[in-house]
Amino acid sequence: MENEPSTDSWLADTRTSYDTVAASYADQVRNLLDETPVERAVLELFAGLVSSRGGGSVADVGCGPGRITAHLRQLGLDAFGIDLSPGMIEMARRDHPGLRFELGSMTDLSLSDGSIAGLVAWYSLIHIPDTQIGTVFKHFHRVLQPGGPLLLSFHVGDTSKVKTEGYGGHPMKVTVHRRQLSQMIGWLDEAGFTVDEHRTLTSAESTLGGILLARRRPDLQ
Repeated sequence: MENEPSTDSWLADTRTSYDTVAASYADQVRNLLDETPVERAVLELFAGLVSSRGGGSVADVGCGPGRITAHLRQLGLDAFGIDLSPGMIEMARRDHPGLRFELGSMTDLSLSDGSIAGLVAWYSLIHIPDTQIGTVFKHFHRVLQPGGPLLLSFHVGDTSKVKTEGYGGHPMKVTVHRRQLSQMIGWLDEAGFTVDEHRTLTSAESTLGGILLARRRPDLQ
């Protein structure tokens, strides 16, 4: 795609934006799962898949203030969170003391190969440019155990829009990318994943959201 920002540029803008809105964002989304029964059911299904395979560490990548990480822990998973924004990590540690949260980028995950039993990216791919999605999915494939489940959610559509303000009127500079299910499924297939379930829905999370449940194939095909 032409005129996409450099990796350093959009990552820096995303980090700064979410540092700026971290406290107000945490307040706005803290109880959002209470309003989204379908999403809760999907997270429970994911947790069951991980547990049926013997459990293990689960990464919530792009965890923000940690609400999904904490919910996964309530479902019995050994979940921890990773986020690009120090401000978000601060909110996660404040709201969920005792849980593990660490700084990191999904474009360069510092996790060992095959060390993760499951991985969730809950509306955290929306700022990743098209040119970087393949890199992100290759990292997800690398860190997941063979057969390990991957749960993604994202906004569905065909447009990308720059967001300059949000979450209490604070300034932001991020691009929100909307994608079609077929596009995401194709990228996952190229990265070595098999998609088992997918659907769109409208809820408090998104005016039109997409959910994909996939698993890591043993080797790239």
